[in-house]
Amino acid sequence: MSSPPRLHVVTDDEILARYDFEQRARDVLEAGRGSLALHLRGPRTDGRRLHDLGVALKEPASRSGSILVVNDRVDVTLAVGLDGVQLGRRSLPGGDVRRLKGSGVIGLSCHDEGDIAAARTFDASWVILGNVYETNSHPGRRGLGLDLVRTLVEMAGPVPVVAIGGVTPDRVEGVLHTGAWGVAVLSGVWGVGSPHVATSEYISVLQAEARGT
Repeated sequence: MSSPPRLHVVTDDEILARYDFEQRARDVLEAGRGSLALHLRGPRTDGRRLHDLGVALKEPASRSGSILVVNDRVDVTLAVGLDGVQLGRRSLPGGDVRRLKGSGVIGLSCHDEGDIAAARTFDASWVILGNVYETNSHPGRRGLGLDLVRTLVEMAGPVPVVAIGGVTPDRVEGVLHTGAWGVAVLSGVWGVGSPHVATSEYISVLQAEARGT
C-alpha cells in the first residue's frame, strides 16, 4: 500500500448490531471511491458476526477500491483474507502481528507518546490518534487539542497519522494543518440520515484540502 486512505469510517457494537448495517456499509463503501478504509470495530461483537460481515463486505470493498479492516481480531482478518487489522492496547503486540501478516496493512490506535513510539517499531501502516476533540463516544475524556496532535504527528515521523474524535467536516481543515494525513469518523457518518452522503462530503473536503497543501 503506497498511501493509506484519508477517510477512515469506524463502527461500534451498536452500529454493527443494526439490522440494516450491511446495506448501510455497502453505501459507505460505494461512496468511498478508493479513498476510504472501513473499520469493523466491535469490542463486544462476537467473532462469527465479524467474520460473516467481513465475508459479505469483502467484495463490495474491493470493487469500490476501499480497504476493509477488522479491529483487534487478527484471527478474523486472516480467516477471511481481509486487507488489514487495526490494533489497540488490548490487541496482540504489533511486532507479532507483523510477523503473521508480513507486508499486510496494520494500523495502531494511539493516545500518547508511548503509543506513537510503539507504532514506529513494527512499521505500522498508519496511526489512528485521538480523541482530538471531546466526543460523545468517549464521555469524560478530554480532547488532545490540535497543538498536541501536531506534536504527536511530528513524533510519528513517516507513519501517517489519522485523527479521530469529534472531527466534523468543518474541522477537517484545522486537523490537516497539524500534519495529519486524514481523519476517522464514527457518528459523523453513522449518526446521520444518509451515510452515503456524509461519506461523500468528508471525502470531498479531504480531497480539496489535500489539493491545497
